[in-house]
Amino acid sequence: MAEPHVTLDPRTLNPVEEKLRGPLEDQLSSALQAATTKISQQYAGESVEQVTAMLLDQAKAALHPDIAAGFQPDHAQLRHVAEEIVNRSH
Repeated sequence: MAEPHVTLDPRTLNPVEEKLRGPLEDQLSSALQAATTKISQQYAGESVEQVTAMLLDQAKAALHPDIAAGFQPDHAQLRHVAEEIVNRSH
């Protein structure tokens, strides 16, 4: 499975966020990759929707609370990662 990567849309960023975009993308991607690894290892037959929620919760738990509060990944893309986890386990 390819490791998920977060890319921020520069059109939605304020000037401060734009300056920090690279490090912020790295931090968000790292948190999501760690969540993917952990959820994959602990997968026990949950549904795709449950895995999607688990990925988001786990990724946010690894972030600073202020960053976690603003982290709103694309649901369809997060669901795709969850589908890969579920499909690899069958």
